[in-house]
Amino acid sequence: MGEARMAPYGSWRSPITAELVATGGTWLRHVMLDGDDVYWLELRPAEGGRTTVVRLDRTGASSDVSPPGANVRTLVHEYGGGAAAVADGTLYFSEFVDQRLYRQDPGAAPRPISPEVPDRALRYADLAVDRGRGLLFCVREDHRAAGHEAVNTIAVLDLDGVGEGRVVLAGHDFYSSPRLSPDGTRLAWLGWDHPNMPWDGCELWAGEIAADGSIVGARLVAGGPEESIYQPEWSPDGVLHFVSDRTGWWNLYRWRDGPAEPLYPAEAEFGRPQWLFGSSTYAFLGDKRIACADQVDGRDRLSLLDPGAGRLEPLDERWSEILYLRAAGGRLVFVGGSPTEPSALVRLDPESGRCEVLRRERELDLDPDYLSAPRAVEFPTEGGLTAHGLLYLPRNADVAAPPLERPPLLVKSHGGPTSAASGALELEIQFWTSRGWAVLDVDYGGSTGHGRAYRRRLEGNWGVVDVDDCVNGARHLVAQGLVDPERLAIDGGSAGGYTTLCALTFRDTFRAGASYYGIGDLEAFVHDTHKFESHYLERLVGPYPERIDLYRERSPIRFVDRLSCPVILFQGLEDAIVPPNQAEMMVEALRAKRLPVAYLPFEGEQHGFRRAETIRRALEAEYYFFARVFGFEPADPIEPVPIENI
Repeated sequence: MGEARMAPYGSWRSPITAELVATGGTWLRHVMLDGDDVYWLELRPAEGGRTTVVRLDRTGASSDVSPPGANVRTLVHEYGGGAAAVADGTLYFSEFVDQRLYRQDPGAAPRPISPEVPDRALRYADLAVDRGRGLLFCVREDHRAAGHEAVNTIAVLDLDGVGEGRVVLAGHDFYSSPRLSPDGTRLAWLGWDHPNMPWDGCELWAGEIAADGSIVGARLVAGGPEESIYQPEWSPDGVLHFVSDRTGWWNLYRWRDGPAEPLYPAEAEFGRPQWLFGSSTYAFLGDKRIACADQVDGRDRLSLLDPGAGRLEPLDERWSEILYLRAAGGRLVFVGGSPTEPSALVRLDPESGRCEVLRRERELDLDPDYLSAPRAVEFPTEGGLTAHGLLYLPRNADVAAPPLERPPLLVKSHGGPTSAASGALELEIQFWTSRGWAVLDVDYGGSTGHGRAYRRRLEGNWGVVDVDDCVNGARHLVAQGLVDPERLAIDGGSAGGYTTLCALTFRDTFRAGASYYGIGDLEAFVHDTHKFESHYLERLVGPYPERIDLYRERSPIRFVDRLSCPVILFQGLEDAIVPPNQAEMMVEALRAKRLPVAYLPFEGEQHGFRRAETIRRALEAEYYFFARVFGFEPADPIEPVPIENI
């Protein structure tokens, strides 16, 4: 490696290309264990964004299990998750195209166990196989009643037949997490109702399972409208465990037909927001210990909890993000991410500490000197409070910036908004930092990982608190002399796209922005969105239509006259969560004001881009757009983006 050449910040040539970000990798999800075999779901952008089931057998050989061309994905809650289960080598899965459930025995072709209905009106998720009764418990979402919202229930299907499923639990607006006890006699589940989301408040129930799969003697175990329960799970000896935030933090509890017992009270988060089915942050070892992935200051840590001694001991500090934690045979399997390595499917022996990488999301042959490691930052924000974020500074082994120049800053506003910035390696962020940008990934008020009080800062204040925190994060870095105050940009997707549009409309800190499938009109969103989020804004903004004034006051589309900087928008044309008309209305308003604007719609994409060609094009287009706005020449050849009014 020779002497670093001089080049302005923001324009550095980098080996981390948009093509590298978009292709050559997979996304690992939903780990399942069946005896000595490990199964997982693998989303493949290079194959049109389809998801397949992969198995690693006891010999160490891996192979695709779901058939070629299958796309294992459910649309329950639109976000999905929990689309597959495996028992004794037999795979059960939801096919995206028709939303039917299929059974695939070893060596055989899949056969449907749910019927074909028009418009994918019956959907299934969060599967639990009851081998003793020959039944499959699952969450069922029924869209067949035209003009009415979908009906969510817990149903049972016959493993050997074809039927729509018989409802065994109904009455709540939403259900999740049907979990069978080890002896097959009891079922636990979660239920909640509008206007709550599961992280606001939900209920944990348990009941006896009759011979036909019906539930008798249902009993409320924990939870309510102001207590969030996460991941009910039966221990090997039949004791029901769960995570509750009743103390202000998502901590672990167990229930033995009396008051629930806290296992390790701490200012740490053992739970996560349930956007997807099937997530897991703890798992039982055979010796009464529990492996836990808890979160402190926004970073995951892997530990072993001894409930008898009330002791939590660190296990492996390599991982900053831990997903889908499972245990079998005394070993742990999970998807682990670190700041400097691609996320991987990992098997870990807690006794020896031996850690074996089973599968990486991608093989990355990059010098670490091109990678910027995040550091947690805190900064003052409105009301005398403190907000959080992850700061990435520019880094490239081949390039140095001119003396006294400061880098442009890209502030990233995560989606959700009930979610969090991730400390795992994200090549999309490294795309920017290796080109000489600083990036601040903001955990604004409302984010998870910092306790319930921090999560509730956004209640009634969406479009205010999140925007303040993004603005104050940027100002904090400017005040420290770390970034150029004249080259501040912001981007975000979905709810983060809304925060981005609000920041550009109602504040004057940022000079440009990029919205990915973001909300421009809150009132239109209330009318157009799907059931799962149809009352979400009642907590985040206020009751509708009683507080229609707030919905209008915080809708960027209504105040385009306040916009004075360029914006680029990206949108999937099959998005059912934030429909395309949201982006299209914003584009028309920007055109009318003759502000620089670019709009890239993508056929076949939904909420969150999955296809490699879309991911590549969007990232390059955003970079090209900012280069034109800030007046520098990209080092890479990029297909131009049509920009109006520039």
